Amino acid sequence: MLDALAPLKSWWPVVLGLLVLYVPTYWMLAHGLWNSDDHAHGPIVLAVALFLIWQQRDIFLKTDNPTRVEVAIGWTVLIVGLLAYALGRSQDILLFEVGSQIPVILGALLITLGTKAVRALWFALFFLLFIIPLPGFVVDAATGPLKQYISVIAEQVLYAAGYPIARSGVTLTVGPYQLLVADACSGLHSMFSLSAMGLLYLYLMQHTSVTRNLIIMAAILPIAFVANIVRVIVLILVTYHLGDEAGQGFLHGFAGIMLFIIGLLFLFVLDWLLGFIFPDRQRVRGQA
Repeated sequence: MLDALAPLKSWWPVVLGLLVLYVPTYWMLAHGLWNSDDHAHGPIVLAVALFLIWQQRDIFLKTDNPTRVEVAIGWTVLIVGLLAYALGRSQDILLFEVGSQIPVILGALLITLGTKAVRALWFALFFLLFIIPLPGFVVDAATGPLKQYISVIAEQVLYAAGYPIARSGVTLTVGPYQLLVADACSGLHSMFSLSAMGLLYLYLMQHTSVTRNLIIMAAILPIAFVANIVRVIVLILVTYHLGDEAGQGFLHGFAGIMLFIIGLLFLFVLDWLLGFIFPDRQRVRGQA
Protein backbone atom coordinates (compact mmCIF):
# COMPACT_ATOMS: atom_id res chain seq x y z
CA MET A 1 0.00 0.00 0.00
CA LEU A 2 2.76 2.42 0.94
CA ASP A 3 4.69 1.50 -2.21
CA ALA A 4 1.62 2.29 -4.31
CA LEU A 5 1.35 5.73 -2.73
CA ALA A 6 5.07 6.48 -3.05
CA PRO A 7 4.69 8.49 -6.30
CA LEU A 8 2.47 10.96 -4.40
CA LYS A 9 5.43 12.04 -2.25
CA SER A 10 6.94 13.95 -5.16
CA TRP A 11 3.73 15.96 -5.48
CA TRP A 12 3.67 17.40 -1.97
CA PRO A 13 6.14 20.20 -2.84
CA VAL A 14 4.10 21.00 -5.95
CA VAL A 15 0.82 21.11 -4.02
CA LEU A 16 2.40 23.21 -1.28
CA GLY A 17 3.80 25.64 -3.85
CA LEU A 18 0.41 25.98 -5.56
CA LEU A 19 -1.27 26.66 -2.21
CA VAL A 20 1.31 29.33 -1.31
CA LEU A 21 0.85 31.04 -4.67
CA TYR A 22 -2.89 30.88 -5.23
CA VAL A 23 -4.64 30.69 -1.85
CA PRO A 24 -4.13 34.49 -1.42
CA THR A 25 -5.44 35.00 -4.96
CA TYR A 26 -8.59 32.98 -4.35
CA TRP A 27 -9.06 34.61 -0.96
CA MET A 28 -9.03 37.99 -2.70
CA LEU A 29 -11.50 36.78 -5.36
CA ALA A 30 -13.83 35.28 -2.73
CA HIS A 31 -13.95 38.59 -0.84
CA GLY A 32 -14.14 40.77 -3.93
CA LEU A 33 -14.90 39.91 -7.54
CA TRP A 34 -16.86 36.72 -6.87
CA ASN A 35 -19.40 38.64 -4.77
CA SER A 36 -20.73 40.35 -7.90
CA ASP A 37 -23.40 38.74 -10.08
CA ASP A 38 -21.19 38.97 -13.17
CA HIS A 39 -18.50 36.74 -11.65
CA ALA A 40 -20.57 34.51 -9.37
CA HIS A 41 -19.72 31.53 -11.60
CA GLY A 42 -16.08 31.62 -10.44
CA PRO A 43 -16.43 29.32 -7.38
CA ILE A 44 -18.49 26.86 -9.45
CA VAL A 45 -15.81 26.71 -12.15
CA LEU A 46 -13.10 26.14 -9.53
CA ALA A 47 -15.10 23.38 -7.82
CA VAL A 48 -15.79 21.63 -11.13
CA ALA A 49 -12.12 21.83 -12.19
CA LEU A 50 -11.00 20.33 -8.87
CA PHE A 51 -13.60 17.57 -9.22
CA LEU A 52 -12.39 16.76 -12.74
CA ILE A 53 -8.82 16.55 -11.48
CA TRP A 54 -9.95 14.31 -8.61
CA GLN A 55 -11.66 12.00 -11.11
CA GLN A 56 -8.29 11.48 -12.81
CA ARG A 57 -6.36 11.10 -9.54
CA ASP A 58 -4.96 7.74 -10.60
CA ILE A 59 -2.71 9.55 -13.05
CA PHE A 60 -0.67 10.86 -10.11
CA LEU A 61 0.21 7.30 -9.10
CA LYS A 62 1.95 6.61 -12.41
CA THR A 63 5.69 6.04 -12.26
CA ASP A 64 6.47 6.75 -15.93
CA ASN A 65 9.41 9.13 -16.29
CA PRO A 66 8.91 12.05 -18.70
CA THR A 67 11.32 12.47 -21.59
CA ARG A 68 13.97 15.20 -21.69
CA VAL A 69 11.94 17.07 -24.27
CA GLU A 70 8.85 16.99 -22.03
CA VAL A 71 10.89 18.18 -19.06
CA ALA A 72 12.46 21.02 -21.08
CA ILE A 73 9.08 22.17 -22.38
CA GLY A 74 7.65 21.83 -18.89
CA TRP A 75 10.29 24.07 -17.33
CA THR A 76 9.77 26.66 -20.07
CA VAL A 77 6.00 26.71 -19.54
CA LEU A 78 6.42 26.77 -15.75
CA ILE A 79 8.82 29.73 -15.84
CA VAL A 80 6.47 31.65 -18.17
CA GLY A 81 3.61 30.97 -15.77
CA LEU A 82 5.60 32.10 -12.72
CA LEU A 83 6.69 35.30 -14.50
CA ALA A 84 3.03 36.00 -15.42
CA TYR A 85 2.05 35.42 -11.79
CA ALA A 86 4.78 37.76 -10.51
CA LEU A 87 3.72 40.47 -12.96
CA GLY A 88 0.03 40.07 -12.21
CA ARG A 89 0.50 39.95 -8.43
CA SER A 90 2.84 42.93 -8.26
CA GLN A 91 0.87 45.11 -10.69
CA ASP A 92 -2.61 43.97 -9.61
CA ILE A 93 -3.43 42.51 -13.04
CA LEU A 94 -5.95 39.73 -12.42
CA LEU A 95 -5.72 38.52 -16.02
CA PHE A 96 -2.09 37.49 -15.43
CA GLU A 97 -2.35 36.55 -11.75
CA VAL A 98 -5.33 34.22 -12.13
CA GLY A 99 -4.45 33.04 -15.63
CA SER A 100 -0.92 32.05 -14.61
CA GLN A 101 -2.20 28.98 -12.76
CA ILE A 102 -2.81 27.18 -16.06
CA PRO A 103 0.80 27.29 -17.36
CA VAL A 104 2.11 26.70 -13.81
CA ILE A 105 0.06 23.50 -13.41
CA LEU A 106 0.73 22.48 -17.02
CA GLY A 107 4.48 22.92 -16.55
CA ALA A 108 4.47 20.93 -13.30
CA LEU A 109 2.58 18.09 -15.01
CA LEU A 110 5.03 17.95 -17.91
CA ILE A 111 8.05 17.96 -15.60
CA THR A 112 6.79 15.24 -13.28
CA LEU A 113 4.49 13.04 -15.36
CA GLY A 114 4.82 14.03 -19.02
CA THR A 115 2.25 14.46 -21.77
CA LYS A 116 0.10 11.47 -20.70
CA ALA A 117 -0.96 13.37 -17.59
CA VAL A 118 -1.65 16.50 -19.65
CA ARG A 119 -3.90 14.52 -22.01
CA ALA A 120 -5.77 13.05 -19.04
CA LEU A 121 -6.31 16.45 -17.40
CA TRP A 122 -6.64 18.63 -20.49
CA PHE A 123 -10.29 19.59 -19.96
CA ALA A 124 -9.80 20.47 -16.28
CA LEU A 125 -6.96 22.83 -17.28
CA PHE A 126 -9.00 24.24 -20.17
CA PHE A 127 -12.01 24.77 -17.88
CA LEU A 128 -9.90 26.97 -15.60
CA LEU A 129 -9.94 29.56 -18.42
CA PHE A 130 -13.48 30.45 -17.35
CA ILE A 131 -12.25 31.49 -13.93
CA ILE A 132 -10.12 34.26 -15.46
CA PRO A 133 -11.92 37.65 -15.39
CA LEU A 134 -12.58 39.07 -18.83
CA PRO A 135 -10.17 41.90 -19.73
CA GLY A 136 -11.65 45.38 -19.48
CA PHE A 137 -11.07 46.18 -23.16
CA VAL A 138 -13.04 43.06 -24.17
CA VAL A 139 -15.93 44.00 -21.87
CA ASP A 140 -15.97 47.59 -23.14
CA ALA A 141 -15.82 46.57 -26.79
CA ALA A 142 -18.62 43.98 -26.54
CA THR A 143 -21.01 45.60 -24.06
CA GLY A 144 -22.06 48.58 -26.20
CA PRO A 145 -23.11 46.64 -29.34
CA LEU A 146 -24.82 43.94 -27.27
CA LYS A 147 -26.93 46.52 -25.40
CA GLN A 148 -27.88 48.16 -28.69
CA TYR A 149 -28.96 44.89 -30.33
CA ILE A 150 -30.94 43.81 -27.25
CA SER A 151 -32.72 47.18 -27.06
CA VAL A 152 -33.71 47.07 -30.74
CA ILE A 153 -34.97 43.47 -30.62
CA ALA A 154 -36.90 43.98 -27.36
CA GLU A 155 -38.56 47.09 -28.79
CA GLN A 156 -39.54 45.34 -32.03
CA VAL A 157 -40.93 42.25 -30.27
CA LEU A 158 -43.00 44.21 -27.74
CA TYR A 159 -44.20 46.72 -30.34
CA ALA A 160 -45.38 43.83 -32.53
CA ALA A 161 -47.20 42.43 -29.48
CA GLY A 162 -49.11 45.70 -29.12
CA TYR A 163 -47.30 47.31 -26.19
CA PRO A 164 -46.78 51.12 -26.13
CA ILE A 165 -42.99 51.10 -26.33
CA ALA A 166 -40.42 53.46 -27.84
CA ARG A 167 -36.64 53.48 -27.90
CA SER A 168 -33.94 56.13 -27.79
CA GLY A 169 -30.51 54.51 -27.98
CA VAL A 170 -30.47 51.94 -25.18
CA THR A 171 -33.29 53.64 -23.24
CA LEU A 172 -36.73 52.05 -23.58
CA THR A 173 -39.96 53.85 -22.71
CA VAL A 174 -42.91 51.58 -22.05
CA GLY A 175 -46.10 53.24 -20.84
CA PRO A 176 -45.17 55.66 -18.04
CA TYR A 177 -41.85 53.91 -17.31
CA GLN A 178 -38.40 54.58 -18.69
CA LEU A 179 -35.90 51.72 -18.60
CA LEU A 180 -32.18 51.85 -19.31
CA VAL A 181 -30.53 48.72 -20.70
CA ALA A 182 -27.47 48.84 -18.44
CA ASP A 183 -24.12 47.12 -18.91
CA ALA A 184 -25.24 44.23 -16.71
CA CYS A 185 -28.15 43.62 -19.11
CA SER A 186 -25.84 43.15 -22.10
CA GLY A 187 -25.55 39.46 -21.23
CA LEU A 188 -21.80 39.32 -21.86
CA HIS A 189 -20.95 37.62 -18.57
CA SER A 190 -23.96 35.34 -18.93
CA MET A 191 -22.59 34.24 -22.30
CA PHE A 192 -19.25 33.57 -20.62
CA SER A 193 -20.71 31.46 -17.82
CA LEU A 194 -23.16 29.63 -20.10
CA SER A 195 -20.29 28.80 -22.46
CA ALA A 196 -18.50 27.19 -19.52
CA MET A 197 -21.52 25.09 -18.60
CA GLY A 198 -22.22 24.21 -22.23
CA LEU A 199 -18.71 22.94 -22.85
CA LEU A 200 -18.77 21.03 -19.56
CA TYR A 201 -22.05 19.44 -20.68
CA LEU A 202 -20.47 18.36 -23.98
CA TYR A 203 -17.43 16.95 -22.18
CA LEU A 204 -19.59 14.92 -19.81
CA MET A 205 -21.94 13.66 -22.56
CA GLN A 206 -19.04 12.41 -24.70
CA HIS A 207 -21.03 12.43 -27.94
CA THR A 208 -19.35 10.46 -30.71
CA SER A 209 -20.74 12.66 -33.50
CA VAL A 210 -18.30 15.46 -34.33
CA THR A 211 -20.99 17.33 -36.28
CA ARG A 212 -23.35 17.23 -33.31
CA ASN A 213 -20.66 18.57 -30.97
CA LEU A 214 -19.69 21.36 -33.37
CA ILE A 215 -23.30 22.48 -33.86
CA ILE A 216 -23.88 22.60 -30.10
CA MET A 217 -20.64 24.55 -29.54
CA ALA A 218 -21.59 27.03 -32.27
CA ALA A 219 -25.07 27.44 -30.75
CA ILE A 220 -23.96 28.23 -27.18
CA LEU A 221 -23.40 31.97 -27.69
CA PRO A 222 -26.57 32.54 -29.79
CA ILE A 223 -28.58 30.62 -27.18
CA ALA A 224 -27.14 32.82 -24.40
CA PHE A 225 -27.98 35.93 -26.45
CA VAL A 226 -31.60 34.82 -27.04
CA ALA A 227 -31.99 33.87 -23.37
CA ASN A 228 -30.83 37.35 -22.37
CA ILE A 229 -33.35 38.94 -24.74
CA VAL A 230 -36.09 36.87 -23.07
CA ARG A 231 -34.85 38.10 -19.68
CA VAL A 232 -34.94 41.77 -20.73
CA ILE A 233 -38.41 41.40 -22.25
CA VAL A 234 -39.71 39.73 -19.09
CA LEU A 235 -38.30 42.57 -16.95
CA ILE A 236 -39.95 45.15 -19.22
CA LEU A 237 -43.28 43.33 -18.94
CA VAL A 238 -42.96 43.02 -15.17
CA THR A 239 -42.27 46.75 -14.90
CA TYR A 240 -45.15 47.64 -17.20
CA HIS A 241 -47.73 45.46 -15.44
CA LEU A 242 -46.50 45.49 -11.81
CA GLY A 243 -44.61 48.74 -11.51
CA ASP A 244 -41.02 49.92 -11.26
CA GLU A 245 -40.42 48.51 -7.78
CA ALA A 246 -41.29 44.99 -8.93
CA GLY A 247 -39.06 45.27 -12.00
CA GLN A 248 -36.06 46.48 -9.98
CA GLY A 249 -36.59 44.35 -6.88
CA PHE A 250 -36.43 40.63 -6.27
CA LEU A 251 -37.70 39.76 -9.73
CA HIS A 252 -34.76 41.60 -11.29
CA GLY A 253 -32.31 39.34 -9.52
CA PHE A 254 -34.43 36.26 -10.15
CA ALA A 255 -34.44 37.09 -13.87
CA GLY A 256 -30.69 36.47 -13.93
CA ILE A 257 -31.23 32.94 -12.61
CA MET A 258 -34.05 32.50 -15.11
CA LEU A 259 -31.73 33.52 -17.95
CA PHE A 260 -29.28 30.79 -17.01
CA ILE A 261 -32.03 28.17 -16.70
CA ILE A 262 -33.57 29.17 -20.05
CA GLY A 263 -30.17 29.00 -21.74
CA LEU A 264 -29.50 25.51 -20.40
CA LEU A 265 -32.99 24.32 -21.39
CA PHE A 266 -32.47 25.62 -24.93
CA LEU A 267 -29.14 23.77 -25.02
CA PHE A 268 -30.68 20.50 -23.78
CA VAL A 269 -33.54 20.72 -26.28
CA LEU A 270 -31.13 21.39 -29.15
CA ASP A 271 -28.98 18.44 -28.12
CA TRP A 272 -32.08 16.23 -27.90
CA LEU A 273 -33.22 17.24 -31.40
CA LEU A 274 -29.75 16.74 -32.87
CA GLY A 275 -29.72 13.28 -31.33
CA PHE A 276 -32.32 12.17 -33.90
CA ILE A 277 -30.18 13.44 -36.80
CA PHE A 278 -26.70 12.60 -35.48
CA PRO A 279 -27.14 9.67 -33.08
CA ASP A 280 -24.17 8.47 -31.06
CA ARG A 281 -22.37 5.45 -32.41
CA GLN A 282 -22.05 2.49 -30.10
CA ARG A 283 -18.67 2.56 -28.38
CA VAL A 284 -16.47 -0.48 -28.23
CA ARG A 285 -16.05 -1.85 -24.72
CA GLY A 286 -12.41 -0.80 -24.41
CA GLN A 287 -13.20 2.85 -25.23
CA ALA A 288 -16.19 2.92 -22.89
